[in-house]
Amino acid sequence: MPRRCLLTMAERSSLLALPSDKDELIRYYTFSETDLSLIRQHRGKQNHLGFAIQLCYLRYPGCSILPEAQPPDALLRSVANQLQVDPELWHQYSKRAETRREHLLELQKVLGLTLFTKRHARTFVDTLTELAQQTDRGNVLATALIEVLRQHRIILPTVEVIERVCAEALTRGTRCVYDVLTSSLTANQRQLLDRLLSLREGNKVSLLFWLRQPPGAPNAKHILAHIERLRTIRDFQLPIGLEKAIHQNRLLKIAREGSIMTAQHLQDLEPTRRHATLVAVLIDTQATLIDEIVDMHDRILGAVFNRAKKIHTDRFQESGKSINDKLRLYSRIGRALLDAKKSGTDPFAAIEGVLPWEQFDESIRETEKLAQPAEFDYLPLIGDSFSQLRRIELRRCSGNSGKLGNHPRL
Repeated sequence: MPRRCLLTMAERSSLLALPSDKDELIRYYTFSETDLSLIRQHRGKQNHLGFAIQLCYLRYPGCSILPEAQPPDALLRSVANQLQVDPELWHQYSKRAETRREHLLELQKVLGLTLFTKRHARTFVDTLTELAQQTDRGNVLATALIEVLRQHRIILPTVEVIERVCAEALTRGTRCVYDVLTSSLTANQRQLLDRLLSLREGNKVSLLFWLRQPPGAPNAKHILAHIERLRTIRDFQLPIGLEKAIHQNRLLKIAREGSIMTAQHLQDLEPTRRHATLVAVLIDTQATLIDEIVDMHDRILGAVFNRAKKIHTDRFQESGKSINDKLRLYSRIGRALLDAKKSGTDPFAAIEGVLPWEQFDESIRETEKLAQPAEFDYLPLIGDSFSQLRRIELRRCSGNSGKLGNHPRL
């Protein structure tokens, strides 16, 4: 099995750790009358303590205590209190390896447990392979393996063995993921994927690097550049639904690994892994491009609305003095008309008394220019930015996504 470090030091130490909390000690290590009867069948208080400690380890976490291991003080005290013996007797018991082996064999029969063997390793590698296609986290695989071993009443092996089993399962699971991503690719598609790592014509960067360029400022130029990148990816004509064929966790992990590799590093990978990585990168990049295009489009529209709103506000403020003058004028005219009605005089003469008819006519025309639409909002001004949005639409519709093999960028 490949020796691969899947677990951190903290994960290794906690994987088969015994509980230290008082409530957990009571839950896992309180002996029944049957347990005590079995323990007392052995001669000597040191054997009572040692046999009981081995029973505790086999019950939880489900492993045998290593010859050189020292049980936690909390566990020793808890067991010793129940048996009414001195915890220091453990040192006498631990020196007799033969007695410990005999007790372990006896407990195996009593508890119905079996030792972990190479046959079990092969079996559970196959069992874990399916989970390894969903995640590459070593602690998740190790925890799942321990749970399965407990269900089958198999004594847990050492952490090193557990780690090797998980590493083998992860290797197989990764191969399965690579096969899913590449099995439906044609020979032409594989060649085109390799050409992603070549330098673009007239440029010093690879096509893959160009595809993963950041969006830049939200404007028509950058949206069109992103649309061009998106069209390039779609020209690969990757199988529909390929992104759903494997678990999203694994797909994103492979894509992230590929995105930080250089073109030279990717070229050095074995073909299946290289093509699978490039497919994952393309799938992830396509989703990213779509998100960024939508985001830039939303930000452009937001800027258009904000610009129209500002123009609307600025124009209103600029017209403030003229509007105020007109309001004061029409207030005087209105007052003159009301006074004429009360006194029964000619209303037209009253208006002409405020200002001449020619000036009144000119004032009406100026007021019509100052007047805003009935809704009094900024929406009519949005049309001033139509040319910018139209440019994106025309360029988007004008492009032809021809066959990738004939694409000028390749």
